[in-house]
Amino acid sequence: MTAVQREVSPDTASRDVPGPEIRAGYRRFAGFRTRVLEVGPRRPADGDPPRRRGRRRPRQPVRPATPPRLVLLHGYCDSADTWLPVLERLAAEGHSAVAVDLPGFGHADPLRPGPMLPQLDAFTAAVVREQAVLGDVVLAGNSLGGTMSLRAAQSPRLPVSGVVSIAAPGLVDSWLVRIVGRYPLPLRLYSALPLPVPGFVVRTVARQVVPRLLYADARSAADEHVRRFTELFPDYRSTTTRLEQARQLVGELAEAYQPDRIGVPLLVVACGKDRLVSAASGRQLHSLVPHSRLLVREDWGHCPQLDDPAAIAELLTYFAAGARFRTATGTTGAGDSSAEAAG
Repeated sequence: MTAVQREVSPDTASRDVPGPEIRAGYRRFAGFRTRVLEVGPRRPADGDPPRRRGRRRPRQPVRPATPPRLVLLHGYCDSADTWLPVLERLAAEGHSAVAVDLPGFGHADPLRPGPMLPQLDAFTAAVVREQAVLGDVVLAGNSLGGTMSLRAAQSPRLPVSGVVSIAAPGLVDSWLVRIVGRYPLPLRLYSALPLPVPGFVVRTVARQVVPRLLYADARSAADEHVRRFTELFPDYRSTTTRLEQARQLVGELAEAYQPDRIGVPLLVVACGKDRLVSAASGRQLHSLVPHSRLLVREDWGHCPQLDDPAAIAELLTYFAAGARFRTATGTTGAGDSSAEAAG
């Protein structure tokens, strides 16, 4: 299921990955080779001395309970790099977390022809099972990553201790997402233009649009993250391909959720300045999962891990600690637990 990790050489690693506290490597999950960013103590196997033949290894003392391992999933047309600011803060606090490039994005292998969500399900399940060997797993996902986290929580066979879903699409989306999914005429007109739009025009438009879609305040957008998104649209052809893929994904999201099957602790995060997935979507999900908790932040945009990484890191660690306690005691909470925050 999983190949042995190898460290990424300087010429293949993402240029945005900071110092040694974040380890970058490549692994294979469900047949997809992908890049993994990891913080926290190294895997036990990494530092264990080789076993000597004919000599039994002395029994290791029982280790104290450790906090759950966070598995961070990104959104559509994003990559694990979106979690770098959060990973830096988790590393500073000594927490264990991994962020992966989902198939089709970042440095991962491309998706295969056919439905997208089943492929992403298999990939997510393989990541969860690998991490569960090392401790309890809490999934946290933004946008498409939130969708994959929720779908993993619907499977009782997966060892998931809790889920944080941030701006997951497919419940109550913005007009822009609805246009992409239900009214493909703009896409057909774009792809039928008599002459391809020059690449520099595509990139210029992307640099203007991306910050407004992802951030609460476009003026606060970090150049390296904006550049990372705009590199996904280098020319007319790649933009057309991404738009068609987005249309397919929106269609699949129509039947993506079975909220009644989610039994693990769930924190739903909704963002008031999200221009892609409205805060009403988070409220809807919260109403469909009675034991869930809801956090509404009016000052966050679609990617709050970019808007406020310190708050997201604190939120994840606090929820993970509580999720482990509730899982251990066999409780998931009850009633209408929600919090409204204006920022």
